[in-house]
Amino acid sequence: MRKLFSGEPIHAANIDRDAAERREVRAAVARFLIAGFAALLLVAIPVSFWVRAEAERHALANARDITQRLADNVVGPLITEQLLARDPAAVKLLDQRLAPWLAESGVLRIKVWDEQGCVVYSDVESLIGQDFEQEEWARELLEGGPATATFETQTGEENEFEANSGELVEVYARSASQNGAPMIFETYSSGDGVRLEQQAVLMGMVPPMALSLAVLQLTQLVPAVRLARRMQVHQAARNAMLRCAIEASDQERRQIASELHDEVIQDLSGLAYALESEERRGPLELQPVFVNARTMLQNNIRTLRAMTSELYPPDLEELGLQASLTRLEAPLVERGIDLTVEIPDKLVLDRDRAVLLYRVAREALVNVSKHSSAQSVGIRVWQAGQRTQLTVSDDGVGFNPSEPRTEGHFGLRILGDTIRQAGGTFEVRSAPGAGTSVTAAFGVAAPALRFAGRHLAAKSSSRDSAVLKAT
Repeated sequence: MRKLFSGEPIHAANIDRDAAERREVRAAVARFLIAGFAALLLVAIPVSFWVRAEAERHALANARDITQRLADNVVGPLITEQLLARDPAAVKLLDQRLAPWLAESGVLRIKVWDEQGCVVYSDVESLIGQDFEQEEWARELLEGGPATATFETQTGEENEFEANSGELVEVYARSASQNGAPMIFETYSSGDGVRLEQQAVLMGMVPPMALSLAVLQLTQLVPAVRLARRMQVHQAARNAMLRCAIEASDQERRQIASELHDEVIQDLSGLAYALESEERRGPLELQPVFVNARTMLQNNIRTLRAMTSELYPPDLEELGLQASLTRLEAPLVERGIDLTVEIPDKLVLDRDRAVLLYRVAREALVNVSKHSSAQSVGIRVWQAGQRTQLTVSDDGVGFNPSEPRTEGHFGLRILGDTIRQAGGTFEVRSAPGAGTSVTAAFGVAAPALRFAGRHLAAKSSSRDSAVLKAT
């Protein structure tokens, strides 16, 4: 079992505390940076998608404009009666006019439809003359609706020659033949242009946005570090106050116990011997009186010695927590209560937490001895990482925690307030006939880091005064 103190110099413990405080500050700054980076991602990801969508919308709008101009200025005037009659010369003429577009503009396929859904022209000669069912959007376009553009993979019946080209920009624009008949002019273009425009817009917007957020993060980091350092100073001050308060409380308890042991108990012991002597030499009719007085006096001496042990317990630094807890068994044995102590072999605790845990166990066992009528009680100390938990559970009569506390539970209430203000948790679970369980736990930070020592000193003094009055 690990001792609470292993002979290391006091300044080494102070160095450890300082190192722990610095680690806590660094951890707080690291958490701040991580939170800022997460916020940056939360902002940047949706903005990136929005930028991509806007770039795609812009590229499709450009494709519609270009296709509409091509339909109005190039294709429309060449949709003659000869072309509609599939005259090879008219088809060849339109091929020649559209060849530059097919070669330079990224247009992969061109189709011209009439009102009945017949392909009257295409750069793929085998499509000319084929009929396809017209959809609702085609009828709206023929009636004067706006041009449409989509960016998707082509899987329709009429897309036999485009199905394996990946994502394409498909544009439908309204046109008219020389005789005024409405026509649909359709083009398919490579999607590379859309992707390049999206990438260009992203590369143009994301860096300044990321730089702005990074500058904001760094600007907030400076006051965050200063705040963490101020917190460190205040925590160190509270730590020192609590250590002083605990030391003052221990000193006061030691002085009271010493006075009881060296003066009151010694005087009462001498009086007991004197009564025993008078009992042997005195008149026979007074012997019962001397016997009763001596018995009462010896019982009071035992009670005072038990109080002395409670006021100033075994030295935790010398015995360790487990041995100190085991020494609490004597009052329980007198009442026929079995005590079991379960504690890890490698238990790492600072002195402040060890003292508080010991006091919780001691106060809980006092209540078990006086009020629980239990047959057995167990103490279990559990530690995971830097979280330490102590549980004292018995199989006694229990009580209803919602009812007002009796005077016997006053010490637990004081300890509960102390531990909660020290940054830990304290819980009492009980029910009539179901026993009682008292649990105290501390997290990563030592109790002293978040506790006002003066309050502890006041409560400790109150506790000692209550014990003195009880004597």
